[in-house]
Amino acid sequence: MKISFNDIAENKRWSLLLLTGLGALFFFGIGQTHLFDWDEINFAESAREMKQTGDYLRVQVNYEPFWEKPPFFIWMQVASMKLFGVNAFAARFPNAIFGILYLITIYLIGRKHFSPKFGLIWALVFCGSLLPNAYFKSGIIDPSFNFFIFLSVYFMIRVISGLDEEKRGQLALLSGVFSGFSVITKGPVGFLLLGLTLFVYLVIKRFKPFPKIKYILAFLGGLLGIIMVWLTMEFSQNGFEIIRQFIAYQAELFSSNVAGHEQPFYYHFVVVFFGCFPISIIAIPYLLKKRSETTMDFHLWMLCLFWGVLILFSIVTTKIIHYSSMTWVPLSFVAAYSLYLIDSKQIQLSRFVKWGYLSLGILLSLVFLAVAYFIGNNYEFAEKIADPFVAASLRQDINLNPLAFGVGAILLTGTILGFIYLRKTKIGHFAITTAGSIMIALLIACYTLLPAIEKFSQRPAIEFYKRSHEENIKIVTFQFKSYGQYFYAKTEQRREEMDWFLIADVDEPLYLVAKQGNSWNPSKFKFELVECNGGFCLYRRYPKSWIDMKNQEE
Repeated sequence: MKISFNDIAENKRWSLLLLTGLGALFFFGIGQTHLFDWDEINFAESAREMKQTGDYLRVQVNYEPFWEKPPFFIWMQVASMKLFGVNAFAARFPNAIFGILYLITIYLIGRKHFSPKFGLIWALVFCGSLLPNAYFKSGIIDPSFNFFIFLSVYFMIRVISGLDEEKRGQLALLSGVFSGFSVITKGPVGFLLLGLTLFVYLVIKRFKPFPKIKYILAFLGGLLGIIMVWLTMEFSQNGFEIIRQFIAYQAELFSSNVAGHEQPFYYHFVVVFFGCFPISIIAIPYLLKKRSETTMDFHLWMLCLFWGVLILFSIVTTKIIHYSSMTWVPLSFVAAYSLYLIDSKQIQLSRFVKWGYLSLGILLSLVFLAVAYFIGNNYEFAEKIADPFVAASLRQDINLNPLAFGVGAILLTGTILGFIYLRKTKIGHFAITTAGSIMIALLIACYTLLPAIEKFSQRPAIEFYKRSHEENIKIVTFQFKSYGQYFYAKTEQRREEMDWFLIADVDEPLYLVAKQGNSWNPSKFKFELVECNGGFCLYRRYPKSWIDMKNQEE
């Protein structure tokens, strides 16, 4: 019996089984590489210290308060580490769970308010996009944070629409609850993004569907209820300092260049365009045209969310790739809805989408093939690089698995097949092909390309950290910032850090990791070179008592 895409879409159980099966791929490969500096290691180290100290209220790094983030995501990582141990797999496990939750949630929302076929298309094109798929294999906060924001926006849409009149109070409460979870996951920006989306929508609608006071109070009850449960515990232990610190950090984030992440205004536009292939190229014409009339004004709401987030984080001075990640869900909706309209013959497939999809897909495929070629010929490229650290990082033996070229090859094959299905307007086949090819390509990348990239970028330093833990020696980084020594060496550094480390007279050897080519004189501080590997150098300083004893023996 031949089963069509429509058959799968109409059968709720089959659709959920398909999406759960695809979502299960998020768990494969997430333990193949060490955690990446800074964010992944930063959050995992907070979870490790929380687990070790038993202080589940205070987020800390280096056993000092870390005011930038609330604890909810860290709690999830702690729970994961209690199940799987303190390792990369455990740190990334919560986001793999959220990957499955995303697919099921998107499908059910699409099914409920549009059609079963639309819900399945939406879920497939979302998981079949590059950055959304990759981030469910990461250990950063944003996947869970964005999930709570999206649900908060979704329930607010239902409140404003008035379609469920008898449930509006409950829906407002749920919107507040999920907004509260977003706040205790990453901070006040969670509520800000919901508020910005609501404000933009109300301005466009001239405030005519303004919610009643009782619904506003229900929302605030849910929001403050979640936040106050945590803050009450925090206040009882640590006072009101957390409020001041949160406000200070958010102000710094929006007004200054934090941690060297300053980028031009158009940075996030470029990230979304290339990183969210194929939904970016499919959605572009429908992001700029007049909005479609949809149930509950859902399309307009998604446009408000997309443009509000994109413009806000383009204005913000500090720019990191995942700051614009909240745009990915509304972008996927716009792309899926346009495909749905094409499938139902309500609109025609534009030449821009058709040929833009093929061109961008081929370009990205060639990029992945070029990366594999570059890694396989790393010594040759190292000779052409003047920077001593980068050149030394490339001069490492990489036994590249030939399957690494399969990443670009599968993406290219999927693009060509997708183009054929797109031209024939076989949208269901297109969605399955796209999701399957990108998920398999990124899965192979986890086992081939990513370990090689990690070796070039940080693994030698992490190996030094891990060795220092095994040998129970003190180690710090010099002239570059890292959280790796905390997580992998389990080293606590003093607040005065290098001043103490360079001149203190202690009873044990001290070890220091620096990048090759750093302008400092190790012998001035009695450090000797132990080993250089992949651009990182390990230095050692013996205690004065050891040196005196050695001199007497000689």
